[in-house]
Amino acid sequence: MTADKGERVVAAFEAAKGTLVLLVGFGLLAFVDEDTQRLAEELVRTLHLNPAKHLPRIFLDAAERVADVRLWTLAAFAFAYSVLRLAEAYGLWFGKRWAEWFAVGSGALYIPFEAFALWERATWVRGATLTANIAIVAYVGLTLWRRQQGRGPPAPGKPEPTAGS
Repeated sequence: MTADKGERVVAAFEAAKGTLVLLVGFGLLAFVDEDTQRLAEELVRTLHLNPAKHLPRIFLDAAERVADVRLWTLAAFAFAYSVLRLAEAYGLWFGKRWAEWFAVGSGALYIPFEAFALWERATWVRGATLTANIAIVAYVGLTLWRRQQGRGPPAPGKPEPTAGS
């Protein structure tokens, strides 16, 4: 069985988030290394230090390594987040029950943080994000609940009940 239209909309939304984070992550990560190294070199010049000397060189090398660690850490987090969102999108698109549970759990996890961010500084983006997340959690959660109560479409992989059975 495939997902209903609402779950497919959620799947497309999750796939878009995963793809966007992956693209933005790679785009931003290209600049992190450059900016850190440039900042360190500018600091050495501002202090009128010779970058070829031993101590300034140690500082510049350390700044380069820190940028590399940050670069790889950000890349790893962006990749992991994207994989999770794309796996969720795949599961929702094909009506997998594990993906429904994952969507409810992971979406509900963000709601308190989004509400706090909106409370701290209200913007239309934060409001829309919180509203969309609540709608997704509510829709997928309601779908799961209806299936459990026998009032919705059957769980994926289970046959439709026939009249008289």
